[in-house]
Amino acid sequence: MRDRVVVITGGGSGIGKALAMLCAGQGCRLAVLDRDAGRAEETAAEAARGGAARALAVGADVSREEEVREALERVEREMGVATAVFAGAGIDRGGAEHELPGEVWRAVLATNLDGVFHTCKHAIAGMLRGGVGGSIVCASSPAAFVGFAAGGAGAYSASKGGVSALVRCLAVGYARHGIRVNAVVPGATETPMMWANVAEADVERLRGQIREEIPLGRLADPSEPARAALWLLSEAASYVTGSQLVCDGGILAKASISF
Repeated sequence: MRDRVVVITGGGSGIGKALAMLCAGQGCRLAVLDRDAGRAEETAAEAARGGAARALAVGADVSREEEVREALERVEREMGVATAVFAGAGIDRGGAEHELPGEVWRAVLATNLDGVFHTCKHAIAGMLRGGVGGSIVCASSPAAFVGFAAGGAGAYSASKGGVSALVRCLAVGYARHGIRVNAVVPGATETPMMWANVAEADVERLRGQIREEIPLGRLADPSEPARAALWLLSEAASYVTGSQLVCDGGILAKASISF
């Protein structure tokens, strides 16, 4: 990854931040995009200390296409064409579907699905303009493939199912241009978004319950799915496109019945 231009959306925290630090350690030129500009600045500063050849922070809301376009054009002007892109920005707002306000549904889809589309669209456009190939990794979820037993995840699940479908289409459509598109599928990971819909008083109890239900017996550290994403971004995965790389501790491999 040395000297490659890497763009990470949602880089202010969680898996995106962990990936930024891994890329920094390999000497990349890094652009950290986050809706929270302050968090983007913090990650970029840490990445610079961690070995990034250059680290740029950009405040951008991926649900707004114009902000994504402007951000990627700025990256191209200042550092060159981004050839490694992680579309990781996401939110999780749940609730019983028959009561879910339309604005909540639209907000989740706007960030998680529209945001990935905007990122991929303008990243691919930049690669085509530059006449270069590249690798894009999108953050999906086990929710793209199964329904969560707790319920209330309809908007999140629909958004991630859309991401996984989009990845397959883009992989096929742009393979002839040397552009690879894959998804990483993280399971339960210790990030702020993991507990977005959980009351603080219930977090520890639910953490224990989740540990019991995951075959590996624990939640992931953000660096673990980040390492999977890094592999997909790198030339080590040069013949991999259209894949869904599951990094979930065995969640999707496990039957729901207990006997």
